Amino acid sequence: MAWNEPGGNSNNQDPWGGKRKGGDRKGPPDLDEAFRKLQESLKGLFGGGKKRDGSSSGGGSGKGGGFGVLGIGLVVLLAVWLYSAIYVVDEQEQAVVLRFGKYHETVGPGLNIYFPPFDHKYLENVTRERAYSKQGQMLTEDENIVEVPLTVQYKITKIQDFVLNVDQPEVSLQNATESALRHVVGSTSMDSVLTEGREKMAGEIKDRLQKFLDTYRTGISVTQVNVQSAAAPREVQEAFDDVIRAREDEQRSRNQAETYANGVVPEARGQAQRIVEDANGYRDEVVSRAKGEADRFTKLVVEYRKAPEVTRERLYLDTMQEVFSNTSKVLVTGNKGQNNLLYLPLDKMIESNRSGSTSPANAAATTVVDPGSRAADAQQQRDTRTRETR
Repeated sequence: MAWNEPGGNSNNQDPWGGKRKGGDRKGPPDLDEAFRKLQESLKGLFGGGKKRDGSSSGGGSGKGGGFGVLGIGLVVLLAVWLYSAIYVVDEQEQAVVLRFGKYHETVGPGLNIYFPPFDHKYLENVTRERAYSKQGQMLTEDENIVEVPLTVQYKITKIQDFVLNVDQPEVSLQNATESALRHVVGSTSMDSVLTEGREKMAGEIKDRLQKFLDTYRTGISVTQVNVQSAAAPREVQEAFDDVIRAREDEQRSRNQAETYANGVVPEARGQAQRIVEDANGYRDEVVSRAKGEADRFTKLVVEYRKAPEVTRERLYLDTMQEVFSNTSKVLVTGNKGQNNLLYLPLDKMIESNRSGSTSPANAAATTVVDPGSRAADAQQQRDTRTRETR
């Protein structure tokens, strides 16, 4: 039954242990009195209370007060120890606990406790990507000085190695970075460092730096190495600018030469191919003609064996036709024992000169008259000579 219900509290007391003054007193209790009673309760708990007979003992009271202060101190120390021993590891962190200076365990995310001063903990963020920048003057392979700035991005992969193996792992990272950078730049020419060789150089620096860190067992993993635009020292910047301009002129001239070569070389190759094709065509033509002549001669031999006189006369006429095809003269043959008569067709030659369309050789036809038609054409020849004489 509640203390303030009717008939529930026969002693008419409040919840702090004091009697209520006046049966009908209302309102909150006295706070000073409540605090004083709490102090008396604590003193009684640690031995500083009154004896049961109601008399206080002087010596006992002093001894009890000393034990009370000691107890309060122990409670405070216990509270402080608990406050420092309980810790929270975030989702992105890990903790390494050493017990008596020796590795004890690796703690993951969550609420954990350790026991100082026997234990020591080292808390690190193992997922955050960190960065380190470096810039300095380096000597290239061709003995030129350049300033190479770079940025190294890394994170902790093995927190036990990061905490225990190396005293200052990030300082070791900086020294290893400078060593790897100097080694790679010292093996690269100035042109590659200043122009297109930065990406390749960054990959070589990353591989060499990771080997150094794995050898030292630092627990650090290099994720990216960015080599920024390298430049010459300020003292020789103008000379380097001249060199760069000269290199650009060289590249432009080379491009122009390659363009000209790309235009000339295919044309020359086309002409060479055309000559080869013409030669192949001429060869095929000669070979085919020779084969045709040989075949014709073979067939002519067969005909000659059948009629030698006729064939011989036909060969003679064909040969004369071929010989006199390019002349403007007309040869008229006589009977056997008579001289041949040369005929000059002057009228045909004059007409061809006037027209100018055809040459005299083409205007006058060369004719070889068969001996069997000599008598029939004698009158025509005489008329022709008379006309020419006139």
